[in-house]
Amino acid sequence: MRLVDLLPLPSLRVQRIIAFLVILSQAGISVTGAVVRVTSSGLGCPTWPQCFPGSFTPLPHAAVPVWHQTVEFTNRMFTFGVTLFAALVVLAVLRARRRREVLVYAWLMPGGTVLQAVIGGITVRTGLLWWTVAIHLLVSMLMVWLAVLLFAKVGEPDDAVPAPRVPAALRWLTVLSALALTATLVAGTLVTGAGPHAGDESVTKPVVRLKIEIVTLVHAHAEMLVAYLALLIGLGFALATVGMTRALRNRYIVLIVLVCAQGLVGIVQYFTHVPAALVAVHVGGAAACTAATAALWAAMRTRERITADTPASVTQAA
Repeated sequence: MRLVDLLPLPSLRVQRIIAFLVILSQAGISVTGAVVRVTSSGLGCPTWPQCFPGSFTPLPHAAVPVWHQTVEFTNRMFTFGVTLFAALVVLAVLRARRRREVLVYAWLMPGGTVLQAVIGGITVRTGLLWWTVAIHLLVSMLMVWLAVLLFAKVGEPDDAVPAPRVPAALRWLTVLSALALTATLVAGTLVTGAGPHAGDESVTKPVVRLKIEIVTLVHAHAEMLVAYLALLIGLGFALATVGMTRALRNRYIVLIVLVCAQGLVGIVQYFTHVPAALVAVHVGGAAACTAATAALWAAMRTRERITADTPASVTQAA
């Protein structure tokens, strides 16, 4: 802490900017990972943590095209940006002496980054097994969720008490919708595991794929998305009945638009035989839907300073 205290004291605005950059970096690396897969560059760097045995950077190699090396190495370099923002947010909240809750969420960022690096290494060393790729993406979505909650926590005053914005039953309905989102994401990774984009095009050592009919998985994925959307529509009517704050209404509208857009992208993918560019767009949409769901959840319970005019219900909830 003595070393941390040598740093400039970050304002709340600076803390929020850094926390927002954490969200962008966590979502961004999931998209760059998708680009690696759809360009068949997953083994552009065939070892980990080095790119080639004895070298951390790409080397001329007859068996590995330069293009694939560049794409995979760029994705690995993006990890440094993720790590940088994760470290900066920890330093910022430590220097600002934020409350324990904020510190816990901040420390989850570098911790999750290290976990993702390990999972990425396992993915490369096992030859891009479909289930390791699936875990890699799902953990990325979890990190996006946590990063959004961190952003929300950073913006709340430390000298305040929790204040619910909606009835507890609607918070539980939001949890249920988040579970439906999780099921949708899991089904999506299964579609990827059985789909045409294996991440590598080696003929001598083909990537092991999920041996389930892809059309069956696509329909399961679509049905999970419909269930997720149905729960969100029900949640919207319930929120309108009890009354929504402006923040809740705006976040809810953004979420509904993103989910509908994501469904449209999925439909286009299906009828155009899963073009590579749309896969990256779909992964970016998954990250956006995850972030929007987390933002809606966070807006349902904030922190308020206790004053003489504070409603008794808020004080009792604290």
